[in-house]
Amino acid sequence: MKTTRTTRNRKRGAPAEEALEEGRLNRYIARSGVSSRRGADVLIDRGLVKVNGQVVRSYWHQVRRGDSVEVNGRLVSPRPFEYLLLNKPKDTITTASDDRARRTVLELIPEDLRQGLFSVGRLDRNTVGVLLLTSDGELGHRLMHPSYQVAKRYVVRTRRPLTPHDLHRLRTGVMLDDGLARADMAVRVSREDACQLGLELHEGRNRQVRRMLAALGHQVVALERVSYADLTAKGVRRGKWRRLKSDEVARLRRLVGKR
Repeated sequence: MKTTRTTRNRKRGAPAEEALEEGRLNRYIARSGVSSRRGADVLIDRGLVKVNGQVVRSYWHQVRRGDSVEVNGRLVSPRPFEYLLLNKPKDTITTASDDRARRTVLELIPEDLRQGLFSVGRLDRNTVGVLLLTSDGELGHRLMHPSYQVAKRYVVRTRRPLTPHDLHRLRTGVMLDDGLARADMAVRVSREDACQLGLELHEGRNRQVRRMLAALGHQVVALERVSYADLTAKGVRRGKWRRLKSDEVARLRRLVGKR
């Protein structure tokens, strides 16, 4: 049965990973989509993890084939991680659920793939473009951590034309309420259109692009993330998704020092 599933995933572009059946307890939990490995350590510390009915407080406890593992009373088991690239449409939010019944990005993904999926970073409701979704907690959290400075590129349209001084300010730094923010790149997309801007950032603060431009007196009327870690939505229509290829996942792992 495993061979059939792995073969099918290869055809669909997924990394050929088998479910982990043995190994350190914290990694086993992380591979179950419950949390990152660090989050698994916290769960173990709190006594919320049982192996074969007994509370285990050792991160490096070796899970053996056939063992049952429970986290907070729920039986968990590893599954191959999912790595998806979504071309996010407008009017969707990146949280897993919403108490105001707004559409979430997970609703665009088949139900059988949703378990453990989360968005790698956020795009606000009306920002469109490249969004990564994964059940690999450790990789996802590393990609979001500021220390790895993952590159993100945007195309922005403002209501008023941008001046050369505006572009200079974006590159040298704009003071926001949470500190100085600067773009690694800020250029006009074309000479003829002074309202369209190309931006590259390595930071990932909440609504950062909109706030930086607002600080300069500009209103953003359209915002698209065109790449994340050099991954683009080429060939993926708005609202659709694809699995990352094995070499793409491997490159993301190298980028954050994860083997």
